[in-house]
Amino acid sequence: MELMKQWREHFKQLRAFDEAISLLYWDMRTQMPEQSAPLRAETIGYLSTEAFKRQTSESFKSLLNDAGSAEGLSSAERRSVEVAKTQFERNAKIPHDEYQAYVTLVSESETAWEKAKEQDDWDMFAPYLKKIVSFQQKFADYFGYEKHPYDALLYDYEPGMTVEQLDELFLALREELVPLIQQLPKETHSIDWSMPAEVQKQICHDWMNVVDYDLTRGRLDATVHPFEITINRRDVRITTKYDEQDCRNALFGTMHEAGHATYEQQIAPELDELGLGGGASMGIHESQSLFFENFIGRSVAFLERVYPKLQEVHPPYTSIDFDTFYAGVNEAKPSLIRIEADELTYSLHIIIRYELEKALIQGNLSVDDLPEAWNEKYKEYLGLDVPSNAKGVLQDVHWAGGSFGYFPSYALGLIYAAQLTEKMRADLPNFEELVSKGDFAPIKQWLEQQVHRHGKRLTPNELIEQVTGEAISVKPLIRYLSEKYTGARA
Repeated sequence: MELMKQWREHFKQLRAFDEAISLLYWDMRTQMPEQSAPLRAETIGYLSTEAFKRQTSESFKSLLNDAGSAEGLSSAERRSVEVAKTQFERNAKIPHDEYQAYVTLVSESETAWEKAKEQDDWDMFAPYLKKIVSFQQKFADYFGYEKHPYDALLYDYEPGMTVEQLDELFLALREELVPLIQQLPKETHSIDWSMPAEVQKQICHDWMNVVDYDLTRGRLDATVHPFEITINRRDVRITTKYDEQDCRNALFGTMHEAGHATYEQQIAPELDELGLGGGASMGIHESQSLFFENFIGRSVAFLERVYPKLQEVHPPYTSIDFDTFYAGVNEAKPSLIRIEADELTYSLHIIIRYELEKALIQGNLSVDDLPEAWNEKYKEYLGLDVPSNAKGVLQDVHWAGGSFGYFPSYALGLIYAAQLTEKMRADLPNFEELVSKGDFAPIKQWLEQQVHRHGKRLTPNELIEQVTGEAISVKPLIRYLSEKYTGARA
């Protein structure tokens, strides 16, 4: 009992650091004065390094060894020790000074990226990315790998996944998607999506209420790039970007982030004290955000419920019938911007980034050549000419934040979401009726019991197989997309 008391105390301390760092990061991305950026980056770097030292200290190594040989542990405690051991072995390979320099770098890099994107200035950001890629290559060597250096980076986002598995999954997905995309009708829906930011804000809050995102334990703010951040289990915040030229970005982006937040709000609180309080993986996390954004938010049942209120607060839509609105929301066509992409073409955006990341980490592509490589892949995969770096290689924040290995999680999230939704529909035959009535309690309860409450207690593969009885497969996603985009409604 004394041993596990010490074990829990260790994770309580880490949680305190995480809360402080998360709050500083949220402030930096939402309302911090611009001139404060360098000092804020130093502070985040310092606090992150202090937490990192506790994770790699000799005292924790001793505690880890004792816990590893202890008897009578619960299944959650054994899983906690297993996860901590793997993370310790990875972290201990990184010198503290290098870690602090890296964390400070990415904090500065994100601020530089915001300016570079705004000014469409690749040369402003490229020096930061070169340093980040160099660090990532070094970290991959520290962690070690069997076949591909990118495998070493995938662990932090998708434990157990490898380049070999991803290549197979993404090839199967691409082969199925391309024929579907080629069948798309050529006509477009000429709806004016412009809307004042204040109206968008009201609608976003209305939609969050419909899906029962708990704002007593969260909040919604505006930022350059939408994100969800967990301050603590009772403070899970989301942000969105209000684009007055296209309201869909905020409306469905907010639903996306609310899905992330709902996952975090429903993780069993006691897992925080065991270091198991996060999602099973970023892919599983993305499955929840994409479930709320697409499988709920873009569905007939949900939109029919919220459309009358939308027409009320935005009168121009009173002249647009529901079928036209629905078709416009779900229109599928190649596009430049990932976060604006439809369900059908979205995965191709991810595959492009995945292939570029692999090449950068393996040293087969230089940062200087990245914009050209990006533009070539968008032409090859989506048939599009990229007009600017702001709408091309600078559009995402992930590389600025050092998140190499993250992008595959978005496509995996779609795959997982389709598998989980098929099972949910089987378990809840009245699923459509629940959504149309705005009765999300049974849906959230199913998600909590089947997915959310487990946190990191299960690996992604274990969770998917436990819930669906099958290993990861692209087939449910292809069935869903085929029905939606080749059916009469689409």
